[in-house]
Amino acid sequence: MTKLLLRALAGETLPVPPVWLMRQAGRYLPEYRATRAEAGDFLKLCYNPDLATEVTLQPIRRFGLDAAILFADILLVPQALGADLWFETGEGPRLSTITSAADLARLKPADAIHDTLAPIYQTVRQVAAALPPETAFIGFAGAPWTVATYMIAGRGTPDQAPAHALKTADRATFAALIERIADATVLYLSEQVKAGAEVVKLFDSWAGSLHGQDFDDFALAPTRRIIAELKRLHPGLPVIAFPREAGPRYQGFARATGADCLALDTSVSAQWAAEHLQVDGCVQGNLDPKRMVTGGAALVSEVRRIRDAFSGGPHIFNLGHGITPDADPANVALLVETLRG
Repeated sequence: MTKLLLRALAGETLPVPPVWLMRQAGRYLPEYRATRAEAGDFLKLCYNPDLATEVTLQPIRRFGLDAAILFADILLVPQALGADLWFETGEGPRLSTITSAADLARLKPADAIHDTLAPIYQTVRQVAAALPPETAFIGFAGAPWTVATYMIAGRGTPDQAPAHALKTADRATFAALIERIADATVLYLSEQVKAGAEVVKLFDSWAGSLHGQDFDDFALAPTRRIIAELKRLHPGLPVIAFPREAGPRYQGFARATGADCLALDTSVSAQWAAEHLQVDGCVQGNLDPKRMVTGGAALVSEVRRIRDAFSGGPHIFNLGHGITPDADPANVALLVETLRG
């Protein structure tokens, strides 16, 4: 029988939607914390195929979710392009910055990324070989705009101001950076598919800070180009797009980009999304991640409400953003039990 996730992505309405969770392999799981301690630090964990395979599989063993997602980080692509990358404990990632045409010129060409990323492809091969036959495998990358915001600022920022400033001051250099990231992303995701990923997802976590023509040029157009290239290289490959906090710009995004599924954050209601977005195909989401912390009857009620709202079309149950480190694994089990019960 075809995997449930792949059936939903192909447009099938299922009596019980498949379920997986963004950041399902992470710090809320004691087994993840133990493996991370064994690795030494986050980047060593990403680049160790045996340990990255282990953490990818942990939530599948524990919860029986319908899909695994590769354990990696969106900033491995900038690192493979030649940016310096490190993680500050308790503060998150830091990167050397790209703020001029000269900085951009020092980056490697897109096709030079594979030596750095070879351990990631090995992780994909190992996970694909180890997954239960009913479990789908999702590869992923950051979308160009979101990756660019980190490359320009050197870190995460609340409003992506440094990227907006470069976009305004030197649009040509900014556009060339977006293009370099898009080229590398196609190659990176294509290698994941060759290694065994059955679905890929593009995370555009900061898409909501783009507006008007900027949204079209730097969120929609790169996504459309990446998806078109991937489908040319891998006919029939399903792609999930996540232009987080796109708001009304969610409408028509799947149609315009060729995405097979649109992942939704919590800023749109399931009822509105069913009426305006699910008509174009599969949608994914969009339980508030806070429910994984608070649990209880309210979690059960929210799971049922979202499931029922999307019951008239293809739907993949997920959160509206990543699961947080303070989530209770028991609440994930309750979510799955409620959904399937």
